[in-house]
Amino acid sequence: MTLRYPATSQVLDRRSALAFCGGAALSFALAPGRASAQEGFKFGLTPVFLSNDLELLALLRAFLTEAIGEPVELVSRRTYQEITALLVAGQLHAAWICGYPYVQFKSELDLVATPSWHGKPLYQSYLIAAADRPTERWEELKGDIHAFSDPDSNSGFLVTRALLAENGLKPEGFFARTFYTYGHRNVIRAVASGLAQSGSVDGYVWDVMREMEPDLVNQTRIVRRSEWLGFPPVASPRALAGDQRITRLKDALTAMDRHEDGRKVLALLRLDGFVATEPALFDTIAAKVDTVRRFG
Repeated sequence: MTLRYPATSQVLDRRSALAFCGGAALSFALAPGRASAQEGFKFGLTPVFLSNDLELLALLRAFLTEAIGEPVELVSRRTYQEITALLVAGQLHAAWICGYPYVQFKSELDLVATPSWHGKPLYQSYLIAAADRPTERWEELKGDIHAFSDPDSNSGFLVTRALLAENGLKPEGFFARTFYTYGHRNVIRAVASGLAQSGSVDGYVWDVMREMEPDLVNQTRIVRRSEWLGFPPVASPRALAGDQRITRLKDALTAMDRHEDGRKVLALLRLDGFVATEPALFDTIAAKVDTVRRFG
């Protein structure tokens, strides 16, 4: 089970990861040790395309505070790694993470709930290019400057990395250069502006942004859609199994579509609701992790 520094993609062992958590806790002004009732309920958010929407954050915080019965602090960071590290170390009570880090730390995390989009807890990864580029096959992206979202993102990195590995390739040999934007919206912007010639992006984000920011998204086009994969879930540390606040969180999320304030949050997220799911939902992602590991 590993975490990587985003800038270098070097692998951290468990001891280093937990040491990183300790340092992160200090630098982020979180109290040391595991999250406690006295600190309030800490709910982590990875960098997602609506994370800067103040209305959404206010509604989500209010909904969760009422449901859990104590003040809720929404904790966001620049990278997936930072939120995952805090969650695994017990610095957060729960977090909305990506399927990739969930698979990596499955033995230490419990699923709370998974979003439902168009009736299923599934989404796809898209390879995108400029709208006016006559590209029909992903192989034609060879030699591109390519934008990834985050090194711990399933749709914004792992899916493309596994696709290349399945074909005996690595990003550094296939693309001329790659870089991380640390946000799916930023991948779209990079491709639309010409900063990148192609990119790996969350299909849910691309589809929703096409509705919200059509002038931007219509400057890009989909070259390849992946198979359907488990949607980024909400997870909690296994050490908190049995904690009534986690139970209340799960009940609140899975009943979100039946409450007025919950429906407002879902409308902003363009989601149907949240559903209870089993770890097997993420087996396809786990297989991609294994493919990359075996290829080296």
